[in-house]
Amino acid sequence: MGSVPLTSDPPRITAVQRWGAVALATMTVLLIDQLSKAWALRRLSSLEVVDVVLSLRFNLAFNTGMAFSKGSGKGPLIGLVALIVAGVLLVIARKSTSILQLVFIGIVVGGALGNVIDRLSRVGEAPNFGGTGFMSGAVVDFIDLQWWPIFNVADAAIVVGGIGLVLIGVRAPEEVATEESAPETATVQEATPDEATPDEATPEEAGTAGSFDE
Repeated sequence: MGSVPLTSDPPRITAVQRWGAVALATMTVLLIDQLSKAWALRRLSSLEVVDVVLSLRFNLAFNTGMAFSKGSGKGPLIGLVALIVAGVLLVIARKSTSILQLVFIGIVVGGALGNVIDRLSRVGEAPNFGGTGFMSGAVVDFIDLQWWPIFNVADAAIVVGGIGLVLIGVRAPEEVATEESAPETATVQEATPDEATPDEATPEEAGTAGSFDE
């Protein structure tokens, strides 16, 4: 019996599904990040610290560098790198066939854009920092674990999304589908004319035998 070869084509998703997943994750992170920063500026601007649970507390801080208060004063360069990373992830999203991967991409992009918005819109707001150049605004941080640098929702989204992408692998699907080989079928070998059975004599052998009988 013949067998039908099996293929392993990657699942197909529509453009609406692809960019809808990225956009939804991105906008969700952006909304939560910006709303939480606005709350922190309003609630914690008087240097008030709000204890939440265990070592977690809300403590307002301004960051002119990268995530977790690293690279102080290099906001424009860090903001540019964040935009490049977001662009690369969106290029990867064009060929992705995994909704989960697309969601993680959106989470990272949302986190990167959340901090870029701060750098663009909060120029001159940070105390004791007089930067006035492009993307020199300070990022608002307020989540304080007391054993880790103060961070914000955008920072957390970048870390969580990045870990998720590493776990599932950031790679474009292969274009060529692999095929499983069909199972081997047993073949019947036919006997060749030279492989005559002992009970069957060829015409030449029959003629020779007849000449001896005469």
